[in-house]
Amino acid sequence: MSDTVQSKYVLQTAGFDARFPYTNQTRHCYQNYTDYFKCIAAKGEDFAPCKQFKRAYNSLCPNEWIGKWDEERENGTFPASLEP
Repeated sequence: MSDTVQSKYVLQTAGFDARFPYTNQTRHCYQNYTDYFKCIAAKGEDFAPCKQFKRAYNSLCPNEWIGKWDEERENGTFPASLEP
């Protein structure tokens, strides 16, 4: 008796990125995080392509890192420039 349960959520992971072909995904995570904030600074939060960066970093980065980076951004101590 195997019933199929359908979810209203679609689970996706970050797709292949040619910039990081065979490496540890830490840099991929960080790059997508910074790219997202650069993108929304340049185009606004409603710009659809920016959302791909957010999906990627949410998929690749541990929640603890995201929380730490968000806190650093708020305090002005984030180590990278997020200006477009």
